[in-house]
Amino acid sequence: EEQLVESGGGSVQTGGSLNVSCSASGFFSDRVCMAWFRQTPGKEREGVALIGSTSDTEYANYVKGRFTISKDNARLTLFLQMNQLKPEDTATYYCAAYAVAYWGNSCRWGNFDIWGQGTQVTVSS
Repeated sequence: EEQLVESGGGSVQTGGSLNVSCSASGFFSDRVCMAWFRQTPGKEREGVALIGSTSDTEYANYVKGRFTISKDNARLTLFLQMNQLKPEDTATYYCAAYAVAYWGNSCRWGNFDIWGQGTQVTVSS
């Protein structure tokens, strides 16, 4: 059974940095699209950044230039480095994934169907 477990997060002041990680297990191969989403109470979950099986990336406009997504294929671990954090970045951050059939398949935001439990990121002003 595929599982995703987030770690990291925490509290920081405006302008600070945080790093969150996601350890994946149970996947048949590392041909996996992975992503970070976030959600605040009363709002829909929104995509933050995704990374494909060949490490192509895509970012939401509101984090471009501040956040960096990366992964360690050997350990199938996903990372999100968050810099220049703002109070509006406060949310529960979720790791997500889905397997793809071929290397280089494009990732689609709506296809993620395996989710972690979430980790809280709080940015104070």
